[in-house]
Amino acid sequence: MTQIKICGMTNQEDALFAASSGVDALGFIFYEKTPRFVTPEKAKGIIAALPGEVARIGVFVNHSYDEIERIRTFCNLDMIQLHGDESPEFCRRFPSSMVIRSFALRTEDDLRLLDDYPGTPILADSYAPGLRGGTGRIADWNLARRVMKTHPLILSGGLSPDNISEALAAVSPDAVDINSGVETAPGKKDPEKIWAIVDLIRRSEGTAVANGERIFRLSARL
Repeated sequence: MTQIKICGMTNQEDALFAASSGVDALGFIFYEKTPRFVTPEKAKGIIAALPGEVARIGVFVNHSYDEIERIRTFCNLDMIQLHGDESPEFCRRFPSSMVIRSFALRTEDDLRLLDDYPGTPILADSYAPGLRGGTGRIADWNLARRVMKTHPLILSGGLSPDNISEALAAVSPDAVDINSGVETAPGKKDPEKIWAIVDLIRRSEGTAVANGERIFRLSARL
């Protein structure tokens, strides 16, 4: 089945509800230039209360290697999601099973960039000048579908209960990443929307994960 990640968690109430709804992963954004920014200290407290089967994923934008490692260890993260200008060499400094690379796909030329990240799960997001995700804009589903020829795909970008069924039918991604589409305000999730979108995804057919692989995986917890 399609894996589900709810990103932009900023408080324990939302995180616990999302976990109870049956999602596979929760995302914590450590990029200060977003309304969904959460401090490592706050994220650590939220994460400590989560059930063990939910993957904890940290979102980073042009952080240094040492800073990512410090936050990953401190918060007990399972995976890291890189949303900036991180080079292939930078990504290779981390275990391959830990890294998700995000791209805002605009043209076919962007697909060529993926060749430098073999085997790395790709999060296909929408593009908005000056923003690093959380735009609420729908991604280019045609380009996203082509990512699956070479990489595991996480579809992101403006997904909501209103369009998730159409997105799954058009792309059939390995996983989805949902953020603004289940909010009442930036950083505040709507339980009804979370429940609705999870239910729609779980009831959708023809969305089996490629090769039976799971993108969101648990690491050896500290």
